[in-house]
Amino acid sequence: MCGRYVQVSTVETIEKRFNVSGDQLDLMPQFNVSPGKTAPIILDRDKHSISLGQFGFSPSWSTKRMYLFNARAEGDSNKENDPEYTGGKGIINKPSFRNSIRHKRCLVIADAFIEGSTIDKLNKPYLVYLKNHERPFAFAGIYDDWIDPSSGEIITTYAIITTVSNSLLQKIPHHRSPVILHKKYENTWLNEKAPLTDITRLLQPYPSDEMNAYPISSAIKNPNAEGRELIEAIGERINPESNIVFTKNNKLFGMGHSPGRERRNDDDKKNAN
Repeated sequence: MCGRYVQVSTVETIEKRFNVSGDQLDLMPQFNVSPGKTAPIILDRDKHSISLGQFGFSPSWSTKRMYLFNARAEGDSNKENDPEYTGGKGIINKPSFRNSIRHKRCLVIADAFIEGSTIDKLNKPYLVYLKNHERPFAFAGIYDDWIDPSSGEIITTYAIITTVSNSLLQKIPHHRSPVILHKKYENTWLNEKAPLTDITRLLQPYPSDEMNAYPISSAIKNPNAEGRELIEAIGERINPESNIVFTKNNKLFGMGHSPGRERRNDDDKKNAN
């Protein structure tokens, strides 16, 4: 399940990518967004602005904080997580989510996400990213406004919708994928008047050939851990990529940068595509 993700884009980058206003927000890079943390989202009720929400959904009627960080597109169906599942989207009937999937949808802004294997979980994590420097991107999210009964504080909480795993996630192996929206469908997701059938049609796994992943340190499993070193590659990508950049630093670089090496003759350095 997608319980950790990376959000490091600046306000200016987010404003340009999503055509929104940051209203002088001061965002700090977060290499380990985990449940309970506050991060930028775009709400359907304020689709031209960057809002802040707490990762971990609590329905408005709940008397206690619930921290539901994922919402299954299939609801109670497909409990065996069959990647070939094409049945109904049971999320529309789940008591916690049925109102929000209809009336309170959001874009969850991210630059990458972290998944562990089904067996080892975050003891053997991978950073998953979109190829061709496609970042930031948007997860399909739902939100609700939860009122803390002890203080009266209104907290906007959100969850990322998940679906069956694509072939890349199956190689980790992981049994679920977060729903990543193609740019052309983001406005549909935020359209309060969009038919529910149009919304549930978007709850599909992202194409695996447009993604890649590499292993990272298990230090990421500490929800309080932060820093760029958390997402540095400690091994090869799952799928080789053709573009190679030769540099003097013989190390792996993350999220689309290729490993480098030093050539004997500096005059021979070049890019190989």
